Amino acid sequence: METVNIHEAKTHLSRLVDQAARGEPFIIAKAGRPLVRVTALDSPLPREQRRLGFMAGHIQVPDDFDRMGAEVLQADFEGEA
Repeated sequence: METVNIHEAKTHLSRLVDQAARGEPFIIAKAGRPLVRVTALDSPLPREQRRLGFMAGHIQVPDDFDRMGAEVLQADFEGEA
């Protein structure tokens, strides 16, 4: 595993992050003393991610959905409850 000093890590951060994302972790050291290990994060596979519209075809939304209960709400605001 590659060890780089802080100055080198700051100078080449983009390259080092790409390297770690490819599965090649590295260690950042200060004055020769290892401080941290940089590794890629485990991210969910695309099939595990939540997706919009996954219930399409399973549920039905009424055409007047955005107006449902309008009379009750209006009465509540006007004090006619």
